[in-house]
Amino acid sequence: MAELPSGLLEACVVVGAPSDKLRDIYQLQQQSNLSELPLLEAEVLQVHAPPFVSKDTNPSQLIGPAFSRVQRRRSFIKKKKRDRAPEVLPNGETTNHSEASSGTEDISVPKDLDLIALPQLCFPGGLQLTNEPREDSYHFLVFTDLFGNRTHGVVVQYYRAVQSCQEGSVHNGHRWNSSKSRLYTPFAVCIISKSPYYNALKDCLSCLLVQLRPARQADFEETIKEFSAKLSLVPLPPPGQLHVSFSLRPLHVFLPSKEDQDSPLIDIDLHLPLLCFTHTTLLQVLSYLLQEQRLVFFSADWARLTLFAESLLLYLQPLSWQQPYVPVLAGGMLDFLMAPTAFLMGCHISHFEEVAAETEELILVNVDDGIIQSSWAENIDLPAIPLAAAESFMARAECLQLHYDLELCHLGAGTDVNALRSQRREWQTRLNTQIQNIALELVVNIFRDVQDFLNHEHRVFNSEEFLRTREPADLIFYKKVLETHIFHTFLRDRLNRKPDTFSRMEQNTRNRSARNRAMTESPRRPLMSDLSRTGYSSYASPSDRLSKRLGASLPNLQQPANDTGTSISSTRPASLRKMSPDVGLKSPQKVVKVFRLPEFPPPLAYHYVQNYYSDMVSSLGKAINATLPEEAALLARYHYLRGLVNTVSNRRLDALEDFQSLYKTDSDIFPSQMVKSVVDSLPEAERLQADRRPELKRLISRLKRDQERERAFNGNGQEHDSIKRFQLPKKYMHLEEFVKCVQESGIVKDQGTIHRLFDALTVGHQKQVGPELFRVFYTIWKETEAEAQEVCLPASVSEHIEPSECVFKLSSSVKTSRGVGKIAMTQRRLFLLTDGRPGYVEVAQYRDLEEVKVSSAPFLLLRIPSLKLRVQGRKETFEANLKTETELWNLMVKEMWAGRNMADQHKDPQYMQQALTNALLMDAVVGSLQSSKAIYAASKLAHFDRIKTEVPMMVPKTTAETLKHKINPSLELAAPQAVDVLLYTPGQLWVSVSVGKVMVFDASSWSLTHTCHVGNARLLSYH
Repeated sequence: MAELPSGLLEACVVVGAPSDKLRDIYQLQQQSNLSELPLLEAEVLQVHAPPFVSKDTNPSQLIGPAFSRVQRRRSFIKKKKRDRAPEVLPNGETTNHSEASSGTEDISVPKDLDLIALPQLCFPGGLQLTNEPREDSYHFLVFTDLFGNRTHGVVVQYYRAVQSCQEGSVHNGHRWNSSKSRLYTPFAVCIISKSPYYNALKDCLSCLLVQLRPARQADFEETIKEFSAKLSLVPLPPPGQLHVSFSLRPLHVFLPSKEDQDSPLIDIDLHLPLLCFTHTTLLQVLSYLLQEQRLVFFSADWARLTLFAESLLLYLQPLSWQQPYVPVLAGGMLDFLMAPTAFLMGCHISHFEEVAAETEELILVNVDDGIIQSSWAENIDLPAIPLAAAESFMARAECLQLHYDLELCHLGAGTDVNALRSQRREWQTRLNTQIQNIALELVVNIFRDVQDFLNHEHRVFNSEEFLRTREPADLIFYKKVLETHIFHTFLRDRLNRKPDTFSRMEQNTRNRSARNRAMTESPRRPLMSDLSRTGYSSYASPSDRLSKRLGASLPNLQQPANDTGTSISSTRPASLRKMSPDVGLKSPQKVVKVFRLPEFPPPLAYHYVQNYYSDMVSSLGKAINATLPEEAALLARYHYLRGLVNTVSNRRLDALEDFQSLYKTDSDIFPSQMVKSVVDSLPEAERLQADRRPELKRLISRLKRDQERERAFNGNGQEHDSIKRFQLPKKYMHLEEFVKCVQESGIVKDQGTIHRLFDALTVGHQKQVGPELFRVFYTIWKETEAEAQEVCLPASVSEHIEPSECVFKLSSSVKTSRGVGKIAMTQRRLFLLTDGRPGYVEVAQYRDLEEVKVSSAPFLLLRIPSLKLRVQGRKETFEANLKTETELWNLMVKEMWAGRNMADQHKDPQYMQQALTNALLMDAVVGSLQSSKAIYAASKLAHFDRIKTEVPMMVPKTTAETLKHKINPSLELAAPQAVDVLLYTPGQLWVSVSVGKVMVFDASSWSLTHTCHVGNARLLSYH
């Protein structure tokens, strides 16, 4: 696991105009009253980065420990101050030290801090002097390194009078005269952090300005240094339900935590894009991001650019933007827009016409006006987000309450600023959660079906099949998205079975039948419940395109519980506003606790800092003692913070004890790299003490094992990053290659079934399957699947079918003893779909069959092959003149009959699923071989019928009477695996098999609900 960043502050940088330039301009202004003040070039004036104090140095020096990552440092050459006042000699003459004081100063800064471009970004519109003070203004920055790691900056520009900047200065023997016209210069203070705490750092800078305004220039640097040192004492909360707060006076600053290890940290107002864009325009922008277009945001407000860009990227989580990202471009950086790759950048609105005229193939987004334009055409001809997902998003977004003022109507005027801020923060947190849920549902609805076209064992995505199943109107969108880096990363996470928010919502919003079908080997077919009202037409009309897989997650759209198929109108229902916009999407809310840090000490004195750490350890100890044992997650986070404090205060053994308690409680947030650093730094005496403590000795040995396992995992990193697109074979395949190819194609996964299929396709030939034969077989399999989806069943027929049933095979129109029509095969029964006026005639349920045989029916002088079925409880035998299809249907029905009997005897429905797969494979084999040996070849797949005939598998009577339901723990695996651990919890059965896979079964329906992988290690139970 990667080390968690532990501190709020990376660096604090002050940027402004050089003092000698200010002095020169001020003199010119006093002499000639300049009508126009020039733009100046900004430069770095101060850099403050932790550590600030240590035990071994004078407290006034700038080195020592803090809540900071261990940073490699480098030199930065900064110009020295050149405005030192000349000394006045006893005889009244002055001596100028400008030569001695000019030059440069070498200071130490964090290695990955880029101070070259920072002045431009702190003043993206240029550094402009003024004759009157201006309001303070804030904006936000994002820096991205070569590896895609992001650092965040919050900048405040505030104005000081040039006279106050030159306090006490003497020039040519005369002091400054402040009675004439005043001149104001802006300074920028930029806080840089590894975490995107935009609101929190903005609050910190607001508190800093309260101190800076009355401060003299001589105290300016010291004030900022103390401010930076205080922020270096702030630890970041670990992921979970514990937040951190601290007081900077006059405000309480609040640091929210990430929801979990893989979730983004959110300290931003996510509703801002919804205030400026219509829902349609917002969806357009999200569509262009998913297609990785070249986007440029424009605004007259620099702050808006980053806030909007960050919000939109958070809307797409867990998909992650992989292209260049510079939300604020200074005027001198516009050449970045000539880059040939996809990117997301932001410019001031004043550059709009220039950028539109000089660049090509850019999508220009005017944030202020909420409009989108193109730099190459009047209309943007790019595909939109799929309509069904878009309609769902807009219906929910309509319900959002975006205006905080409406929340205040019933409240009186507040008098406590921190109480008012807390109230607003709670409202914003609720709204952010709703927006996150709605945006996540949008992503899930767009990419929900991707999972069904993955083969995890061989890391294959069957993109052609995925595209074939899309709506025609959405096809261009998916074709573009499938080629992007953002989708490739998303696909890699799906193949790695990453348990992120997408996986959880996708699983939770699937209806039960779709979930069960996705967990089994059953071939892909639409359920009767999906098609009973719209029929089997290939595609729904636009008004009805809110598909059932989306409807399952939209219970608030005024649909009956048993009718997820009702389409929604673009007109919002009147009652919708009263409902929660994310109803049906919420996960159980955990109680959030806030740990308040002690009051800051004088931050540049070592002993005061150590006392501060001691106070924090004491406060955390009290919190731990007051936490109930059942609140294990909260307890783990308190131990995390205390371990962190003990680490920076050099109480290493105490820190390891906290981390040991953390590991036992919640290993997900265990900072293994940090603990390794602590262990490696133990002096010999402390190491001996650790070895004498059993808990710490266990922790150290476990840490070593985890690191070895991680190294082994990273050694296979290329394998875990690889993604293949399924392609038909181009050469002859032996058995091993054939097994891999069939598994990659997604037809079937079970090795035993694939071996029987190989025998069937190689009957009468050498044991190899040629590329042309496999292509024909694969095509027939997919065509049969598509044909079944195009059958149209009227309501009078579908009402006889169970909601979970699918039509898997239809015969041609034949004469039968019950009329003329087509015989339909589902996983439960055979029925006749009569010709003319469509009607339903029950033929048989498989468990009621008593005999299946091939016969012949007389017709004039001919004997026509027919299939005869004798059904329990019926005197008449059902006969169908299936002609050339007779032998195939005989094999398929017998296999389904045998599978049904096996399933009933063993009380395991998976036998039925396997029998169905065998029957459909028979159909594809007969269609692909087209020879006299086709039926014989297909009989190789009659697995259960052969077992029934040759070796009856009888279940002992006592077992049959006791057994309630049999489950198959090797359901998703290519071959059966031994069960290592069984664990029953109320409502669930947990099963671990030997390949490190854990499955969770619903104890009421015994259906598989969840699967997860815990590496290749075996789980063992301890009693």
